[in-house]
Amino acid sequence: YVVSLLPPPITEGGLQTRWRYVPSAQLGGDCFGYHWIDPDHFAMYLLDVCGHGVGAALLSVSALNVLRSQSLRNTDFRVPDQVLASLNGAFPMEEHNGLYFTIWYGVFNRQSRELRYASGGHPPALLLREGRIEPLSTANFFIGGMPDSTYQSGTVSLPGPARLYLFSDGAYEVDRTDGSMWTVEELGAYLLPHPLEQAPEVEALYPFLQQMHGKDALDDDFSILKVSLFS
Repeated sequence: YVVSLLPPPITEGGLQTRWRYVPSAQLGGDCFGYHWIDPDHFAMYLLDVCGHGVGAALLSVSALNVLRSQSLRNTDFRVPDQVLASLNGAFPMEEHNGLYFTIWYGVFNRQSRELRYASGGHPPALLLREGRIEPLSTANFFIGGMPDSTYQSGTVSLPGPARLYLFSDGAYEVDRTDGSMWTVEELGAYLLPHPLEQAPEVEALYPFLQQMHGKDALDDDFSILKVSLFS
């Protein structure tokens, strides 16, 4: 059921997507999605509920459905900080068995080619363009922890082609066989050499981490979403 809620890849046009999702247990707390809000604004988001199991999966699906249906009251879903503030009010952790979640939410305007984004306690998205890596994050609190939290957003201009990667911490906080942990900087270095089109890095990352970890199963849920923006 959870997998059935994830959107199919977009394989044609000036905006394309690829993703890989592998829960660490039968049920996990990761979810992600994307959709056109209107003809010009494309929303993309990835969230990670603390813990695993039924409770984490239910909260993750509930938040995903709210984002997909745009059912938060008095919220402009083109404005990321509004979305995070409304989510924080809608999912207080005391009403969800102490569970909270982190999120990265962005909106790309294909007319202005601007990306507005906000993150709440979540790893930065990685923007790759012109041979360099730009982490995109905002210093906001996670969702559900403090009812009066305020949220800020950021904006970046994307006049040319670019790749954007959203992921959970399970995509980089992976122990090597020697006990050291892979880092988000190393994840960026792994992703950087791949071309914009027809790159296998999203599919290849999980088996790469399995080999580095020395086990078939990783300790945390693994989710990564790639959004390719063509000029």
